[in-house]
Amino acid sequence: MTAIKRLAGQTAIYGIPSVLGRILTYLLVPLYTYVFKSSDYGTVSVFYAYTAFFMVILTYGMETAFFRFNEHEQDKEKVFSTGMISLIFSSVIFLLLVLSISGKVAQWIDYPEHSEYVRWFAWILTLDAISAIPFAHLRAMNRPVRFAWIKMTNISVNIGLNLFFLLFCPFILSHYPEGFFGHFISTIYRPNWGIEYIFISNLAASILTIVMLLPQISTIRWKIHPDLWKKMLFYAFPLLFAGMAGQVNETFDRLLLRYLLPEDIASSQVGIYSACYKISILMTIFIGAYKYAAEPFFFAQAKEKDAKVVYAKIMDYFIIIVSLIFLVTMLYLDDFIMPLLVRRKEYWEGKGVIPVLMMANLFLGVYWNLSIWYKLTGKTSWGAWLSLIGAIITLALNFWWIPLSSEHLIYGYYGSAWATFICYGVMMVLSYLIGQKYFPVKYNLAKFAGYLGFTIFLYAVSSVVRPELSILRIGFHTILILIFVGLVYLVEKPRLPTIS
Repeated sequence: MTAIKRLAGQTAIYGIPSVLGRILTYLLVPLYTYVFKSSDYGTVSVFYAYTAFFMVILTYGMETAFFRFNEHEQDKEKVFSTGMISLIFSSVIFLLLVLSISGKVAQWIDYPEHSEYVRWFAWILTLDAISAIPFAHLRAMNRPVRFAWIKMTNISVNIGLNLFFLLFCPFILSHYPEGFFGHFISTIYRPNWGIEYIFISNLAASILTIVMLLPQISTIRWKIHPDLWKKMLFYAFPLLFAGMAGQVNETFDRLLLRYLLPEDIASSQVGIYSACYKISILMTIFIGAYKYAAEPFFFAQAKEKDAKVVYAKIMDYFIIIVSLIFLVTMLYLDDFIMPLLVRRKEYWEGKGVIPVLMMANLFLGVYWNLSIWYKLTGKTSWGAWLSLIGAIITLALNFWWIPLSSEHLIYGYYGSAWATFICYGVMMVLSYLIGQKYFPVKYNLAKFAGYLGFTIFLYAVSSVVRPELSILRIGFHTILILIFVGLVYLVEKPRLPTIS
């Protein structure tokens, strides 16, 4: 259990920037949903959907390849330098290309009057791609504190600038325009800008991150090793396709909503859907923090003779935590989470998709745990195939269920949510079945089904029994959560002495 405790400890440390950062970032959601119309927030969501997709292309699986070869090569600095030089070279080429045709790109994505958005995001993508390997290097070196510090600085700058431009500047100019601060702000602030300041804040944070990573970047040997580079690319190439297909599953629903819905409602619907998507805050925070710690851990643990036993136990605890997160989020949704995170009532109409998306993200987390089999065995092409199957499901169901005209307005973003649910569910099942052939791990499927089934049962009870008084409803939902915790304790109690 020492290995599991180490993973839990590192997940907690990596979770510090993830938890605090996500909480602070999600506290911007009330600001955005208050300051911006749903159509403007939809534009922000569309650009970040593109960013997520291109980030996968620009890193092309090099992070995972770095972890793989860092465990197998004697000269670890050679692995770091080779991966680093590869990403710098490809990222700079991407930047120069996009900057030269930014106007055409803006037209292609249907924002012809905002080529500056394209240029800003080209810089953001380039800087973030270059920072990927230095961050991976810190994780491989077991330096989670420095990793967390840099991540937190990035998040703090980003959020601080958002608050400065979207709240402080308008307040000063409207109340104290003639004072010192008023004159200073009038020289740097453009009142006609809105979402532009979200993008500018992100760019500033990305620049600072690269500066903070310079001590790692400066240690690279400016010599690429062709044989190692080819091996890393051969390993990473299928992961590129897996990542691209994965981003189709994660983000293309917002892009398809933007282009398939009637033009008069498209941006607004994307904004509503995106705001509700973000309600899965606790689930995405935990899975994100867990992934940072788990990937290097899985590769390092593979050398141990009891590795498969450890992987199975980790899955048990993972299922317990994500099931509890689902319950906490859904049972306190109406009384705490929606009023806190989503200020405008126009966004509330989409809250019916939240349980579907929460469960979809739970499936994704399980799939990510299962994916160790093709990463450890080097059969990364299976990752590409599984993600491709998911992408086909996502695209087919979205094209089927998103209406193409006002007369056919049936499913809208509800169709996108269910497509995501089915996509991740299928990927999870297929990964388990295929993985048992190449890298069999004795996962406790009965426990998985039991915890998940009981979670859904308690949520169904909360949907049927809904006291009118808020205090009674909160109390009843708290009792349901305690019942789940009690069941987990009774089931896991026989194993507790072996954990201590």
